Amino acid sequence: MVVQSKHFLNTAPSLVVDSLEGLCAANPQLALDAGNKVLYLASPDRSKVALVCGGGSGHEPSHVGFVGEGILNAAVCGTVFASPNASQVRRAIDLVENEKGTLIIVKNYTGDILNFGLAKEQYAATHPETDDNVLFVVVGDDVAVGRTQGSIVGRRGLAGVCIVYKIAGALAHRGASLDEVFDIANWASNRVGTIGVGLEHCHVPGTTIQDTNLGPEEIEIGLGIHNESGISRISPIPPLHELVPNLVEKITSTTDKERSFLPFKNNGEDNVVLLVNNLGGLSELELYAVAREVRKTLDNSKITIKRLIVGTFMTSLNMPGFSITLLLLPDGTDPNGPSEELILSLLDAESNAPAWKWSSKSEVSTTAESSVTPAPTPPRSVQLKAENVTGFNEAIERACKAVIAAEPEITRMDNIAGDGDCGLTLKDGATGVLKELEKGNVTGDDVVRSIITIAHVAEESMGGTSGALYSIFFSALAQGLVTGGPGVATPQRWSKALSSALERLYAYTHARPPSRTLVDPLASFVRIFKAIPTNLTSAVKIAGEAAEGTRDMMAKAGRSAYVDSDLLKAERIPDPGAWGVKTILDALVE
Repeated sequence: MVVQSKHFLNTAPSLVVDSLEGLCAANPQLALDAGNKVLYLASPDRSKVALVCGGGSGHEPSHVGFVGEGILNAAVCGTVFASPNASQVRRAIDLVENEKGTLIIVKNYTGDILNFGLAKEQYAATHPETDDNVLFVVVGDDVAVGRTQGSIVGRRGLAGVCIVYKIAGALAHRGASLDEVFDIANWASNRVGTIGVGLEHCHVPGTTIQDTNLGPEEIEIGLGIHNESGISRISPIPPLHELVPNLVEKITSTTDKERSFLPFKNNGEDNVVLLVNNLGGLSELELYAVAREVRKTLDNSKITIKRLIVGTFMTSLNMPGFSITLLLLPDGTDPNGPSEELILSLLDAESNAPAWKWSSKSEVSTTAESSVTPAPTPPRSVQLKAENVTGFNEAIERACKAVIAAEPEITRMDNIAGDGDCGLTLKDGATGVLKELEKGNVTGDDVVRSIITIAHVAEESMGGTSGALYSIFFSALAQGLVTGGPGVATPQRWSKALSSALERLYAYTHARPPSRTLVDPLASFVRIFKAIPTNLTSAVKIAGEAAEGTRDMMAKAGRSAYVDSDLLKAERIPDPGAWGVKTILDALVE
């Protein structure tokens, strides 16, 4: 099943024109022929070569987002994933008519080639005196399609076409001839390779929801931007440091007879432009993690990245995935080819096209690992031992493992009652404490030092509101335990320290029971344990009942205060933070 099948629109048929009108509203240098779905420069310089591109919609910002000074003069839009017809393209050619001629650049898809090609031939038939004023370049950069499979149709066009637009458009803007612009576009199209990967397929507005048969732990490599199936599926989903080298190798290999399309030397002398492209539904957080991993992979292969461009360029509607594009720069051995300096200067040239994203106009240095500040060693202020050292250590381990096991359920709760991160936040904290337990920094031999360590883990590993609350509480708990000097942490000493820690926490939060927050079970636990320090089981039982009680409680504070109260009542979801406290306490007394 596709990840997202709901859309914001008036109607599915009107969506393309509605979007184009919005793009024009935001960019007054653009104009629209709505009837033909042609977006074009309102006031072009007709003394220079014009560039026209296009294809099916659904790949935004390509193609229309690259209409702007220094890139494209016009883009012709079909319906979603369908080529525009020849008459639309003819209208675009007329709109950009100029003194030097027009270059059409299209991706290698049959519909685009036929309709744009037909428009070119129709123009030549009606303008026989200038039939060489319109030239045609087809870009096929998909390395997933091997030579055997693509023996007749060739490779599909993917995000690499955006690099071709930029290089050719910048040269045209400098006043180059049509032949010069054609030559450099053709050169770039033969030096670019792209590979894509997706977590799921996308959904076309107005169509029924299709089942892609991709499992929850499965990804697809080499899928097309029109929902075409890829060349392979992988399960479980590998970490980036395993996935990315596999993808890069498909572009740079010179031994794969099916996919060795680019003349890499792989001897430490190759220079490239790297484009990391969002296929539409990937978060920026993940996209830049991908960019980091591709950079490391190329560094390890001794391939120099002269420019790194990251962003959304060629999408497949809302597809959660990314593509990697490499432009292999000239090495100076081809006397008829462009220089590296020229190509880079064309990529660096300014443009007001809405979709051309800023990038650093400098070479990417080799990977330097980020420095990590080591966690401070907790001080040994007061030597305080647990009554049962082994029992203390085992209880901490049980609590951490219980939180990790409960993460999916707490996350489910928080997706309804909050912002969806409570389970993962608690899991991160529990994982961090387990690591410190293994190192011996959390131990019943030194309770105060252990509690300070847990407070530091909550601050560093959890972060956010929960991390701050847990860190404040445990820091205050350590301060309370110090009172009375060295010795043994008796139930009475724990009781007093817990009470003082709760009061200290109240200084930083408005939440008081009943509030539908983690304070509800925490306060109940502290209250009962203070009254009967020798009966931990009763205190935990009352705390559990308080957590259960949040199911039918109106939120007065915390994440749920911003959620529709009727929804919470209908779902009867307990507060995720309160459930986390219950999970910890239940495990402590097992």
